[in-house]
Amino acid sequence: MENMDQAEAVAEMPLVDQESACLWRADRYDALECLRATFRTHIYTRHTHDSYVLGIIEQGCEKYFCRGEQHYAKAGEFCFVNPGEVHDGEPHGDAGYSYRMIYPSVPFIMELAEDVFHRPLSALPYFVAPKVNDPELSDEFMRVHKALETSSDLFETDERMVCVIAKALARHTVTVALPTLGHESLPVARAREYLDDAFDEDIGLQELADLAQLSRHHFIRAFKRETGLTPHAYLTDRRVRAARGMLASGSTPAEVAARCGFYDQSHLNRVFKARIGVTPGAFVRA
Repeated sequence: MENMDQAEAVAEMPLVDQESACLWRADRYDALECLRATFRTHIYTRHTHDSYVLGIIEQGCEKYFCRGEQHYAKAGEFCFVNPGEVHDGEPHGDAGYSYRMIYPSVPFIMELAEDVFHRPLSALPYFVAPKVNDPELSDEFMRVHKALETSSDLFETDERMVCVIAKALARHTVTVALPTLGHESLPVARAREYLDDAFDEDIGLQELADLAQLSRHHFIRAFKRETGLTPHAYLTDRRVRAARGMLASGSTPAEVAARCGFYDQSHLNRVFKARIGVTPGAFVRA
């Protein structure tokens, strides 16, 4: 595990006074990404993840949209986001909030869940509530997250990490087909699939509306109703998800910007930080 230098992160983001963000990876958990952050003004725009998101609020309160509703996660509460769920996040109140998160991959969660439930699963585990009050789980997660950041005892940390995720799965999931993007009406589905395949190209609204065989205004409303994002927001989110994978595989931010359809590197920096919480440069150093 290699932590990025906090001074570098602060200089690059930039962060306001008393804000911080530290991202690192634990490769032995299928390149598990871990984030510790304190935000007073930073606002996450609506976005999705290919992975799960699990974590706790340490201090303050985070206001966020998820599953079509506004939520307020307070200190000690445990939060969940399933793959593909549209969500955002911002401080609620002047004091801001601090939190610790992990982003476990679908294969990692699936493998662990099949062990927890003692059977092969035909559907992915689904965290039923966006947030829960589970003090025992929160305390255990806090300790193991700190250990992931600082501990040199990998054996003990591995044991605790597996146990805390297993406990979250056992207590707070059901195994059903995830209600994620991909269940839209045929016109919207055609447009979404085209955006997924051609995210690196220069795509126009009229082109997508024609593909869906809808007027532009009708298409925008239908797409947002069925995916949770406007067509442009979905395209940007798809590009960021692709950029995240390329950066994790060793591509430079400049290369990624060129290959993912961004205007330039500054455009990538801006939209990446708005969805991931750190800049591409900080993400690469993690």
